[in-house]
Amino acid sequence: MIDFILWVLQNIVFAPYYLFVAVTNPGAWLDWANPEAVMRFIYYGASVELFFVVFTTFLIITALGMAWNREILWWGVRILESFANVVGRTAAWAGLIMVLVQVMIVFLQRIFRVAEIQLGPLGTAFAQDLSWWSEGLKFHNALVVCLCVSYTFVQGGHVRVDLVYSAVKFRTKKVIDMVGCLIFMMPAIVLTYLYSWFFMWRHLMTPSVTSTSDLDRMIAQARIFRWNVETIGFSPNGFNAYFLFKILIVLFCVMVFLQAVSFFWRSYLEWVEGEASADKYLDRDKTGDESEDLEHAIHSGSV
Repeated sequence: MIDFILWVLQNIVFAPYYLFVAVTNPGAWLDWANPEAVMRFIYYGASVELFFVVFTTFLIITALGMAWNREILWWGVRILESFANVVGRTAAWAGLIMVLVQVMIVFLQRIFRVAEIQLGPLGTAFAQDLSWWSEGLKFHNALVVCLCVSYTFVQGGHVRVDLVYSAVKFRTKKVIDMVGCLIFMMPAIVLTYLYSWFFMWRHLMTPSVTSTSDLDRMIAQARIFRWNVETIGFSPNGFNAYFLFKILIVLFCVMVFLQAVSFFWRSYLEWVEGEASADKYLDRDKTGDESEDLEHAIHSGSV
């Protein structure tokens, strides 16, 4: 146990050094014309070093906000929630595009018996079989699920099962939220990210990399590195960009982790400042219908 604590403290102390080395040597991991740089990027993208850089940054900002100026944390909350809203509101348009594409497929396939859809924006032709467009609807759905998850959280749209939460006092709720972020939300999404990171890269390049590979082994594998992006569909003419789903899983993990940080800070600030600070700076969508907005506020727990 003592060895583990010393290991954690040592990595926290060296985290600024890890960050300094990465920032001052971008060519060592961003020069993707060099296979060794790609391998370093893959390794450090889910490494102990990266974890402690992020963890230490979180600790420093949280400590400064708690001990010095709470506005630091409020600015962090506003920036992260604004980011979640911007990404979510943009990605939500994929839902409309999905509906329009589905309508187009039904009309062209069932009424006009067209087997292929060809688009020619800016003089460039893009032609794909109807089955490609049909299978591609899953990608639009994945965009909404993965990129709107934090936005939905900010808007209070996720389903909650309030067996105890709804019956306790305001500050007790905030304690539950903070504990939930630290014990459940953050560890779960970090583990998901670690698995999804290497899962993504196994569908983008060869040789195959795993979470157990050390840096020296991956640098040695750089000699046989080549891009091998997954372009195989489930049907002969079906959607052939399934590697995008793997990228979306990683982005999903990043969005949820940032939201967990934001929600922890907001819960702490509302716990300290009391009910007067509830939903402070919270940017939620309005429908223009007062009764519908009130019903949504009640459902999300704001009222």
